[in-house]
Amino acid sequence: MKEIINLITEKLEDVFKQCGYEERFAKVTVSNRPDLCEYQCNGAMAAAKQYKKAPIMIATDIVEKIKDDEMFESVSAVNPGFINIILSGDFVSSYVNDMSKDDDFGYEKKHNKTIVIDYGGPNVAKPLHVGHLRSAVIGESLKRILRYAGNNVTGDVHLGDWGLQMGLIITELKERNPKLCYFDDSYTGEYPEEAPFTISELEEIYPCASGRSKEDPEYKNRAHEATLKLQQGYKPYIALWKHIMNVSVDDLKRNYDRLDVSFDLWKGESDADAYVPELIDMLKSKNLLHESQGAMVVDVAQDTDTKEIPPCIVQKSDGAALYATSDLATLIQRRRDFDPDAVIYIADKRQEMHFTQVFRVAKKAEVVPDKTELVFCGFGTMNGKDGKPFKTRDGGVMRLEHLISDIDNAVYDKMMENRSMEEEEAKSIAKIVGLSALKYGDLSNQASKDYVFDLDRFVSFEGNTGPYILYTIVRIKSIISKYLGDSSEKDALMSDILPAGSDSEKELMLKLAGYQTVINVAVDELAPHKICAYIYEVSNVFNKFYHDTRILSETDESKKKSYIALINLTMKILEKCIGLLGFGAPERM
Repeated sequence: MKEIINLITEKLEDVFKQCGYEERFAKVTVSNRPDLCEYQCNGAMAAAKQYKKAPIMIATDIVEKIKDDEMFESVSAVNPGFINIILSGDFVSSYVNDMSKDDDFGYEKKHNKTIVIDYGGPNVAKPLHVGHLRSAVIGESLKRILRYAGNNVTGDVHLGDWGLQMGLIITELKERNPKLCYFDDSYTGEYPEEAPFTISELEEIYPCASGRSKEDPEYKNRAHEATLKLQQGYKPYIALWKHIMNVSVDDLKRNYDRLDVSFDLWKGESDADAYVPELIDMLKSKNLLHESQGAMVVDVAQDTDTKEIPPCIVQKSDGAALYATSDLATLIQRRRDFDPDAVIYIADKRQEMHFTQVFRVAKKAEVVPDKTELVFCGFGTMNGKDGKPFKTRDGGVMRLEHLISDIDNAVYDKMMENRSMEEEEAKSIAKIVGLSALKYGDLSNQASKDYVFDLDRFVSFEGNTGPYILYTIVRIKSIISKYLGDSSEKDALMSDILPAGSDSEKELMLKLAGYQTVINVAVDELAPHKICAYIYEVSNVFNKFYHDTRILSETDESKKKSYIALINLTMKILEKCIGLLGFGAPERM
């Protein structure tokens, strides 16, 4: 199905041409004055200069030609040259009826790109904390949205598993237990299958080692040496690294599962290491590498830059690789494995310079072909009410699993205020509602903007929140359940939707009719917050219709069936949208 706004625009384009004006002036938008009209066209003002004619005269020409079309209830020309449009009830009901008969509500899946999304990015051996939330939540939603649009999308967690943190852990393990076989140069046997530490011990080891390295230069040097030995393939350290990976990844998967976030690939920096020599050869063959203070760099500044873009360092003076080296090598790997049309990176917006440098090197060295789009989606910071990055009460970094538990508990407490269900059921539902509070609270903000994490507001069942959206869905489920009773006849939900009999009913139909437009914008702009804004508007309009209308007590059976079909479509669209955002709805709340 075509977008409803495109159908209106096409109608006006024909009339503009018939009246002797260019069709490009016929652009239609949703009205910014819904009290006056539903859609508007302001093209007469733009056309006035070209045709040396008063805007109101152009608008009047158009209106006279189109006012009797059955698509419209009314079309009027308003000074200084606006064209105000109100659609006919028959046209709107026909459009939403067609939507209700399609599994995707008329959405046309025109996209077929191969896309890799790099999101998550946790370092192994460390627990997920609130700083990992945005990457996971935004990336998961974008993966779902882009797949829904018809693209072949692969999500990669891209672990930080090959840097100095590994050398620090190995060095600290040696300090604590030097008798382990991994540190015995004379050991020739097989290394144990079981790790010499638990996840809890590992999570304590890393911060201890990191803190010590900042105060003890000799300790830090040993960590660097251990890192280098690992990256050179030293077998005992490779065995330890595998233990660290296995223990860490199991814990990461458990925590991502709680967020309903999943990855197709669990690759990391270590997987790209084999491609680093090839990368260096590529850079050398194109004469892009040169020495700067002992390091090997690539100049990426361009004449059009409005700010300084430093050279990209790809190899340190000691031959060690950096993040840029790893990211470039990973692009070689992704080109071999997927030949993607686009690679999208979800990361803190403060990393913008890093990705600018990497993308420019990748294009200059032809690491990826011209056709491959490299996209950086930088996100803002999740802050506390004090406006500073979110911390625990004692000033530490909060573990993500603790934040999730806090939200689940807050939702549970709210639900138990009414005492309408058993505790176990309330706890189960609280997890579903809590996830909606957390994800919607994040995604409803434009990704690049900072936002304040407000627990009380996020778990509220009123206002622009996840629980409010779920409450609306559950309300519709309850109405439909009462309508069906014990009947298993689902045909009643697919009755024809009649032309609206009230303003609120038509407003709901028009809001549902905007579904395709919203999804297209979310896809094109990589903007989950557009979907959040849409479902909040749909929920508000539905609840207004609900309060204005006697749905179940309507005596006219054809009207009642129409109401049920309309709210069933509303529910299905809301459920599709929250699925794209990364959460679901319970049966009751």
